[in-house]
Amino acid sequence: MSLGIIRVLTTADPAVLLEHGRILEREYGLRTITRCIEDQPEGIYDDESQAMAVPKIVRLGRALQDQGCKALFLSCAADPGLAELRAAVSIPVVSAGSAAARVAACLGLPAAVMGIGAAAPAPFRRLLGEDVPYARPDGVTKTMDLLTPVGREAALACARRLHEEGAKVIVFSCTGLTTIGLAPRVRAEIGCAAVDAVSAAGMFAAEWLGAGAVPGMPEGIPGRHAGKE
Repeated sequence: MSLGIIRVLTTADPAVLLEHGRILEREYGLRTITRCIEDQPEGIYDDESQAMAVPKIVRLGRALQDQGCKALFLSCAADPGLAELRAAVSIPVVSAGSAAARVAACLGLPAAVMGIGAAAPAPFRRLLGEDVPYARPDGVTKTMDLLTPVGREAALACARRLHEEGAKVIVFSCTGLTTIGLAPRVRAEIGCAAVDAVSAAGMFAAEWLGAGAVPGMPEGIPGRHAGKE
């Protein structure tokens, strides 16, 4: 059974487009089909770009279901259009933001969120608290800013700063941080836990595709089809 991955960054570069699928195939043995929404080469980075993306996400989700996918992964940590997508399809949908935030909350350790927006996205504030510490790397405001040597080092420096300020867990609220492979560097070079949003979502998706549901999953867990997030 295949997991349909919806990327909200428009790209023709297979190394970028397929990276999240490769990670989930390697970590969980998932078969994946990845597609990106059209006409958003800088992804989602503010309210306007998110509003433009939502109908595209819904259309793409329906198309992936029609192709035979048995679950969907919305690969964006802001969970854009999650409720609309769940209402539009009949298969389970997991999204990066709510998955990562819930994993971090379950750890029970002081957490901080790192992303590219002006504030932590709504799923993180809801599950980790409105006052959860948040930072974004210097000079980074869009996903494409991360895909440079300067952006990668700025991201690592941001994680280090959050750790020095007391965070025991760094939670990623941008899937571009997955694309640049930041989590292993945080663990190895800083020595604290890192919750990668793509890997977190993959954990829930693997349960859906392997056993049909997460045993004992409470209402509102990211993998449920119903719009509880």
